[in-house]
Amino acid sequence: MGVILSTSERKGDARERLLARLLDAFDEDLPSPEVSLREIAARTETSHALLRYHFGSLPGVLAAMLKAQRSRDNEALFAAAQQGTFADLVVAIWRTYTRPEQLSRVRGFFHVVGLAAYRPEDFREFIDSLDDLTRMLASLAEREGHDTGQALTMATVAVAAIRGLLLQEVLTPGVHSENAVDLILRMLPGNAAGVHSGDGVRPHHQAGRPAPARDRHGA
Repeated sequence: MGVILSTSERKGDARERLLARLLDAFDEDLPSPEVSLREIAARTETSHALLRYHFGSLPGVLAAMLKAQRSRDNEALFAAAQQGTFADLVVAIWRTYTRPEQLSRVRGFFHVVGLAAYRPEDFREFIDSLDDLTRMLASLAEREGHDTGQALTMATVAVAAIRGLLLQEVLTPGVHSENAVDLILRMLPGNAAGVHSGDGVRPHHQAGRPAPARDRHGA
């Protein structure tokens, strides 16, 4: 006898399949908040009724796509972080999200964050996913010898600074300093600041720690 799935399990599987189709259709891009569910459905070759059933609304679609896309980014960032330092990961995160092809996603991220600020109960899954980068950075800081509390503070400040500078870039493109990552790293207690190299921003490495053989972009 085959396994009988509950209604919630079947709905969950269908939602995941539909989300996979959305990600395939848009790749690293994100639909504009100005498009309709019907337009997204047409590009995904599904129906707007199914999108509404599984995600509730256009913001629900955007939040689900962002969560999945960020999870995919984090896998690459985490893999790179295994061979690098806290500062390397800060640089990799910055480079990942300041690439021109990421602009629609960065805009979409702040759009959904703004909606979640007013209706957090509708975006709980998305909100719960926002600490992922903080946890990754904190684990590296602990690996470098910082205690748990200091590691968490360093990670929290770094992620807040990155997101603040990304928001500035969305609102006033080109205004952020070339030394943005240097400034972020200098804000952190016990962590080395970055320096400029010929090919962009590169962190100093803590005394006694070997520098990586090459820069890691996290892409």
